[in-house]
Amino acid sequence: MSEALRFELLGPQRAWYADRPLDLGPAKQRAVLAVLLLAAGRPVPTGQIVEAVWPEEAPVNGPNVVQKHVAGLRRMLEPDRSPRTPAQVLTLTDAGYLLRVAPESVDVTRFERGVQRARQAQAAGRTAEALAEVHAALERWQGEPFTGFAGPWFDAARHRLVELRAVALETRTELELAAGRHGEAVGRLVELVAEFPVRERLRLQLMLALYRSGRQAEALAAYRDFADLLRDEYGIDPGEPLRDLHQRILRADAGLLLPAAGPGPAAPSAVPPVPPAAVPSPAPSTAALVEPVGAARSPVPDMSEPLRLPPPFPTASRVPGWLSVGATVVGALCSLLSLGLLAWLVVLLYGIWRRSWVTLLAAGYYLSVAVGFMVVFSTDKEPEEFSVPEDVVGFTWLFTWLVSVLHVVLLNGRLLAWLRDLRRYRPHATGRRQRREHARHLLHHYPSARAELRIGRPDLPRAYDDGGLVDVNSVADPTILGLPGLSPAQARHVVLDRRLRGPYGSLEELAGRCHLPSSTTEPLRELLLFLPPEPSPAPPVWSAVPGRNAG
Repeated sequence: MSEALRFELLGPQRAWYADRPLDLGPAKQRAVLAVLLLAAGRPVPTGQIVEAVWPEEAPVNGPNVVQKHVAGLRRMLEPDRSPRTPAQVLTLTDAGYLLRVAPESVDVTRFERGVQRARQAQAAGRTAEALAEVHAALERWQGEPFTGFAGPWFDAARHRLVELRAVALETRTELELAAGRHGEAVGRLVELVAEFPVRERLRLQLMLALYRSGRQAEALAAYRDFADLLRDEYGIDPGEPLRDLHQRILRADAGLLLPAAGPGPAAPSAVPPVPPAAVPSPAPSTAALVEPVGAARSPVPDMSEPLRLPPPFPTASRVPGWLSVGATVVGALCSLLSLGLLAWLVVLLYGIWRRSWVTLLAAGYYLSVAVGFMVVFSTDKEPEEFSVPEDVVGFTWLFTWLVSVLHVVLLNGRLLAWLRDLRRYRPHATGRRQRREHARHLLHHYPSARAELRIGRPDLPRAYDDGGLVDVNSVADPTILGLPGLSPAQARHVVLDRRLRGPYGSLEELAGRCHLPSSTTEPLRELLLFLPPEPSPAPPVWSAVPGRNAG
């Protein structure tokens, strides 16, 4: 059954069984499916699903709501299954819900593996094969992924896939330039520069394509535009490879042109290599995201200019837990001490804040009961003088009073979660998480921040606080041995495996190579970075090109 299923996430979310499209159901059910698809073949804890699908305010009975959506997905994925027959595609394990589908049935996995094969073929010198692979991978994109899904989890997943697509686009352009197709690459590069305005590698490729097309003045103008953008917006200058290319274009360096085809070994590239930026690991507080195992990563060149920090990475706006719980307690006491007469006001405020018509209707009901109570019992009648309708109003008020207090408490589903996590509450956790997000943001937009600020290197002296990130491929062995959650034997295994088999490309690769359970690795997801090992100083490979030091 699972072999006939196909799923698309790179654009509108769709699914097929054989050639028959499937109805994925309401938005929350589609979100649950998206979380499971990104972890296809691996169990996802219920708590992670709740956190991803309901980022702002989880329902009180979150596991039951997830179970309801899972039941709908099972009916959709296995329409021919009898209700009494156990599910085969989507099952519940001790570690969470497990979606048993082939990885290649998800377009995200096919895209990632296609990019990985293209970069491997490029490294082996098979340009035509690499170009075909990366072109086929990019054809799978139909639009922005996870449209309509909000929250930090989906934002991180979307950001990672968009970054991988940008790397694939840069790789395709590099292969086209190597194949002499600079003329047709110019138009596409102009569009890509508009879509990714601060990616230096695209700017370098645009300048080179313009120069090779005989448009030297336009190549110089492209550099000026980019330099002005960086200075005005961020207070920095372009990196050394881009400045070097600018100087060579000013000198009309013939070494930038493609060598004429002929017998003999190929001439070395005259272009300063700008390696692709490493795909960042997912941001904190996200569930497991599938990353290509062993993805090729190249060292990132350093910029010589000092770095100025941009504004902090934007995070989701959330009401602090203590403030939310405090408002609930105040509202419940207000309803209790006012004999329920002010319950309508508390519920009305909740309804306006949450934009819930049901809550606003409940506020109207509480107001009508309060008004009826005031009208009936504002007279100086003795209890025995009340009629049956007045007694009904009295009993309704008493019942409503008790219900309103409970309603106010249940309106805030975060209360129970806050009480459950009270023992693990740490006031500084949010601040450290934001600093980690800021550091990841810097690495994404300013690769030179890695060397200048020593992000992820707690084993080196530094002044920048990155929230405790650890670059697992570069730190010294004692730092690995001190990672939280790893036993001494597991930590030693990681150290030995890194020495023998090289760096890790993702958390999944680390867990697979070292045979670590998900319960051990998942808490490390928000702490670890998987950057390429820092290169040892070496002279630039293009320094020996004829004409490099001319003029």
